[in-house]
Amino acid sequence: MALANGVLVHGPRHWSCAVRTEDGELRVAGGLKPLRSVDVRNRLARGPARVAEIFALLPEVRRRLPEAKLPFQRPGVVGAMAGSMVAIQAVRRTRLSPLAQESAAAVLALGPAIVALRGTALAEYHGAEHISIGSYEHGSPRTREHERCGSHMIGPLLATTVVGSALSARAPKRLRAAARLAAGVGAVAAATEVFSWMVANERHPLARALARPGHELQQRLVTAEPSAAQLEVANAALAECLRLESEPHGRRDQPEATPA
Repeated sequence: MALANGVLVHGPRHWSCAVRTEDGELRVAGGLKPLRSVDVRNRLARGPARVAEIFALLPEVRRRLPEAKLPFQRPGVVGAMAGSMVAIQAVRRTRLSPLAQESAAAVLALGPAIVALRGTALAEYHGAEHISIGSYEHGSPRTREHERCGSHMIGPLLATTVVGSALSARAPKRLRAAARLAAGVGAVAAATEVFSWMVANERHPLARALARPGHELQQRLVTAEPSAAQLEVANAALAECLRLESEPHGRRDQPEATPA
């Protein structure tokens, strides 16, 4: 995950975060994840667990590294989130077909993330994150686009959300709220499995089609070329996460953030 002033990297069991403070110091912290989706074996629960582990991790990051600036702290992003919610509710009160309503709602839900990334250091750190991790994984220098970026989840998630929401809209009125909740969880679970298939079959025409929205977003909106200093931050976060994951049993706690 890219931050406004750094990069958060997480492996199967550990996390690490590196940030550049306002006075230019590079600081790094890391430790064991409070919630680990790698321990979840149920395929239906695996996707929601991956989302939950990120939200469970963020308070720990802030506690260990108070200098970290999370993506959704900016007032403009909070405003975009509120506007997105209002717009989605307005769309669902229209006379559009359920399929059209849910398609529009799914697109509107992307607004806050695009506002957070567009034209800020966050997009540059996002690019640094991709270059650092991609270069490590492939053993050679890579570009700022990465095949496992969350933006590539947009295609499958839009598809599964639209289908799930359209089906839940047919539920009896008294059960509709519960049906929408179930559809939302199911959409995340299904999209996660589709995304895993896409990564394993990246040359398949369907995988390419589903990845296309994420590709366009990475190229045009949500990443930017990082500076050498930003790339240094991303490399520091990756190195610390790899170090923690390589320990035989992993330490359950880490000391306070230290300069890198």
